[in-house]
Amino acid sequence: MNSTQYYFSFYSSFDMAFSGILTEAEIAAGLQSCQAADSFDYKTFFVKVGLNSKSKDQLIKVFRILDQDRSSFIEEDELKLFLQNFSASARALTDAETKALLAAGDSDGYGKIGVDEFQALVKS
Repeated sequence: MNSTQYYFSFYSSFDMAFSGILTEAEIAAGLQSCQAADSFDYKTFFVKVGLNSKSKDQLIKVFRILDQDRSSFIEEDELKLFLQNFSASARALTDAETKALLAAGDSDGYGKIGVDEFQALVKS
């Protein structure tokens, strides 16, 4: 496999991660809502991409995608790259946005977001 094929294969599977959960149009609408630095609002984003109306099982699948290191938690470094899970070309969250998202989701104060906390955050 040459580098072009690898690149295409990687990004095709990357885009397929949310297949069956979110549409391309939903993802585009969510990303459109927060293109500028410091414009990310998790409640708006979750509504725009349609996550707030997804089932518990679908949210668990999304959580697993966001939990890049498979630690069963979404940590601050993973939150910084949150938008890039939805599109490789999306921007990283600013430090302020990352900390705000973590604070909103970390209800037990351990500095990371578990699956139950993530579901509560999306539905809030």
